[in-house]
Amino acid sequence: MNPMSTLNPLNPRGVIYVRKAGLHYPGWLAAPAALIYGFFFIVPILMALVLSFTDWNINRMSEPVFNGLHNFRKLLTDEIFLHSLKNTFIFAIFTTIGKTIVGLALALMLYKPRFGNNVFRTIFYMPSVLSAVVVGLLFNSILGMDGLLNNFLAKFGVSPTDWLGNYGTAMTWIILMEIWMWSGFIMFIFISGLQAIPQDYYEFAELEGASKLHQFFHVTLPLLGPTFTVVFTLNITGGLKVFDMVYILTNGGPGYATQVLSTYTYRAFGLGLLGQASASSLILSVIVVVITFIFNSALKKREVEM
Repeated sequence: MNPMSTLNPLNPRGVIYVRKAGLHYPGWLAAPAALIYGFFFIVPILMALVLSFTDWNINRMSEPVFNGLHNFRKLLTDEIFLHSLKNTFIFAIFTTIGKTIVGLALALMLYKPRFGNNVFRTIFYMPSVLSAVVVGLLFNSILGMDGLLNNFLAKFGVSPTDWLGNYGTAMTWIILMEIWMWSGFIMFIFISGLQAIPQDYYEFAELEGASKLHQFFHVTLPLLGPTFTVVFTLNITGGLKVFDMVYILTNGGPGYATQVLSTYTYRAFGLGLLGQASASSLILSVIVVVITFIFNSALKKREVEM
């Protein structure tokens, strides 16, 4: 970009150019993307920020009244909202741990070029490209009262259980399904990180008499620091924003046992509590930004350069 373009005799119209790889592009070529991003992302965020401080609801669509922090005080004293907040953190923490462990284990088994590894990589990756609706229907047929799991357990004399309708098991199964669905995607991220580690480190460690376990903890894990940063960031942000899996499988039920912040916000919109829903979505956004920043800052300090 040339700030002195208006004084350039070769550019009498004062057109701003973007320089990249020796080529010159007019700056206005970025305008369509900027407009789309601004209209679909920036404007809704600003509107939600403003409307979260109003009593906007289905009965006052055109006349929202400013009510200060009332929506936020109401949310923080709402037992359902607090339960949703707890469920959101439980889901994000356990799915992050599960997907990281399973993804890393799969990557360690499949990152080397061996016969059949490409087939296994494809098999483990396939669930992540499936629609959440398809996955939800699949597991509803497995975990229902007359589903495959209960029919299998009945052969051993176990009485049938509504796994997704039981307070004690519903959230556990949602977490397990999330881990099953996305571990293959995390596996590929770890494979990229493992393949980027120079073999010289392992050769030197073997010469020093280091065991495979010692190499894993003192060579592999430290050099996977940047990969862990990416994996933890993706998993935490995805876990905090979870909606589709919970909505399709249980819709927050039974009762509010699996309600999370996204489904709580959706439910508030459905009830016409638009200002309260905007406040809830704003709280969720702040939580995601703050936790992502903290994780990135903490993990980057522990990264080891190769």
